[in-house]
Amino acid sequence: MPEVQVSLDFACCTCERPVSVTVKCTGSGLLGGLRTVAAVNIPCPNCGSVNQLYFEPCGIVRKVAPCRSSRPALEPSLN
Repeated sequence: MPEVQVSLDFACCTCERPVSVTVKCTGSGLLGGLRTVAAVNIPCPNCGSVNQLYFEPCGIVRKVAPCRSSRPALEPSLN
């Protein structure tokens, strides 16, 4: 099974401060060639918000977006 370590640098979506991270990619998805894009959720060490990072296994960051929670937010009742 192919495996690669990738160092990525990006700006946090919330505080815009620089973040550096190293991730280990494994699996048959790496055999996809130039069209391979991976995604990972990375918390910002500065503000704590979670960034969803899309990147290529060669180290190119494609997109950084705020991570949307899968749980709905609670809202107060109107009554």
